[in-house]
Amino acid sequence: MTNLNLLPQTDWDAGSRTTERSTFAGLEINDDAVRTPVPGTPRALVEFDFPGVRVGVAEYADGPTGVTVIEFEGGARTAIDDRGGAVGITGRYSYNSAIALTGGSVQGLAAASGVTDAIMAERGRKTGFADLVPVSGACIYDFAVRDNAITPDNALGRAAHANAVPGRVPIGRVGAGVAASCGKMSPTSTEWAGQGAAFVQVGELKVLAIVVVNAVGVVVDRDGRVLRGNLQPDGSRRHPIVDGMLAFDPTSAAMPYQPGNTTISTVVTNAKVNDADLAQLATQVHSSMHRAIQPFHTALDGDTLFLVTTDEVELPSFDARKTLSPSVASVGAIASEVMWNAIIESVR
Repeated sequence: MTNLNLLPQTDWDAGSRTTERSTFAGLEINDDAVRTPVPGTPRALVEFDFPGVRVGVAEYADGPTGVTVIEFEGGARTAIDDRGGAVGITGRYSYNSAIALTGGSVQGLAAASGVTDAIMAERGRKTGFADLVPVSGACIYDFAVRDNAITPDNALGRAAHANAVPGRVPIGRVGAGVAASCGKMSPTSTEWAGQGAAFVQVGELKVLAIVVVNAVGVVVDRDGRVLRGNLQPDGSRRHPIVDGMLAFDPTSAAMPYQPGNTTISTVVTNAKVNDADLAQLATQVHSSMHRAIQPFHTALDGDTLFLVTTDEVELPSFDARKTLSPSVASVGAIASEVMWNAIIESVR
């Protein structure tokens, strides 16, 4: 059994990772130069054992901005849970050949079509209904920390597919998370975040979580300590509840939270569940993420979670009259802790 690692973060690098806010002036776009996709430089690789699942990343280094693609051989059933005030999503298919997570806000969603095109080309460009390649995607707004309007596009989606491999996920400032940030209580409190992942196997059950943290909120550990975001001038990190309370103090000089935030994620499991339970799993895991990101699902966020199953492992049978069996709830509890680990890894 893979260890869930629920221990406090005793080896944490607390050094400052502040970002500069964009001037939003004289912005370069994709058409201004020939751009060459690069695979990026991950901080580490998270290994997983999921036959038929491949993960790839690609970036435009002069953005920087990027794409992360999670692919499923033969396709996989998908439930989607999205919340917050600014969701950016494409596809919304209940069955997907791949999920594309991308930077570049709504323009970056073009990368999903690149993944579709690349897979269809490999399959002989067949266009029968059964041969189509559905790819859903979600985006983060990463313009706030870079002075250009370069976005992921069809070519970058193709590159991410070409880079996809089984068994490992690049993490850190890489892929869709290369320009992700968090803790945006003020223009000067923002810190770099990134892409995280975690994997666990319990018996035959497998759960892989991949997340790109670009939240207005901060990332906290299981002891409630702020790990990244809302950096103060003295180098400490302040919980956003303090800023929220200061906003109601007429004598304070509290800054407004910064707009343009999103956390996008994918959970892959091999548990066989019906469509109703799959949707409930997506809701359960997405709801749990508020423990690690505070605040979460705000009007300034647009959060999307894709819950995907490869339908391989039967769960114990319970009373069919119950919509959610105890075994499904247990899968959700396990997946929620795996996701918390992935969120922590996104900002390590």
